[in-house]
Formats: sequence, C-alpha cells, structure tokens
Amino acid sequence: MKKIVYVAIVMIAFASCKKENKEVKSEDKPVAYAEFGAKITPDGAITKEKLFEKFKTMKETDTLEVKVASKIVDVCQKKGCWMNLELNEKENVFVKFKDYGFFMPFNAAESEVIVNGKAFIELTSIDDLKEYAKDAGKSQAAIDSIVAPETNYSFLADGVLIKK
Repeated sequence: MKKIVYVAIVMIAFASCKKENKEVKSEDKPVAYAEFGAKITPDGAITKEKLFEKFKTMKETDTLEVKVASKIVDVCQKKGCWMNLELNEKENVFVKFKDYGFFMPFNAAESEVIVNGKAFIELTSIDDLKEYAKDAGKSQAAIDSIVAPETNYSFLADGVLIKK
C-alpha cells in the first residue's frame, strides 16, 4: 500500500512540474509601429469616440493632454505637415506637429495611428482654410468656396505611432 501511495505522490509531482504550452494568438503578438516625434508608447491611448465626447464638452480656451488611437483620413500632400484623424463618420480632428519637428508620410492615409499631445478647439481663419485646401490638392472651385472661418477640433501632436 505504501508503494502505491509513494508512486501516486511521485506521479503528481511530475505532473505538476510539466510546462504548460500556450498557443500564441495573433492578438498577443506585439504590434509594430513607425515612430515620429517624441518617443511614446501605445499604452493608455483612448478611443477616438472618447476623444469626440471630450471635445463636445470643451470651450475654445480649453486644452486637454491626451493620447488617442484613430485612423488617418488624409495628410498634407506638400510636406506631410498636418493630417486629419477620424473622430466618427462625420467629424475629424485636424492635427499639426509640435514645432514642425516632424512630418507624416504622404501615403499614410487610412493607417491606424496613435497620437500624443494636446487637444483643443480652434477658430481657423479663411486664409488658413484656403492654404490647407491647397495643401490637400482641392480644386480651385473648392478653395474659392471658402468664405468664412470655421471652428474646428484640433490637436498639437508631440509624438505619433503609425501601425505598420
């Protein structure tokens, strides 16, 4: 009887020492990013929907330090000096880069992105709106149709990660 108990204890000991093999799922693999500007990590990024909710409660004098994940709608085609990010199907946020210290690739539209910086509400002048329209490659008719300043959701990014 003692031998049976001893054998059982030894088998349990071996079974408990066995390494567990876990399958690595694709969502467990690290995501690769192209980095621009200040070094940031994807940790702590809020969704574009949460940023939109925050924008709806802000005034022109408010500034919010935030890290947000979204999708690039379009990029300045002259230098890559600005981009628009999707907030929802109707609204975008206009992103410039701190001190013009870095620029986005011209082909970055539709890329998933994480940006870190300051969100704010901005009144954009007619001249600036026309310049942005030119940079985006809009037609002369579209540029000429800009006749009033706009209040926009804006962002000054100090660091950007573009998902590869």
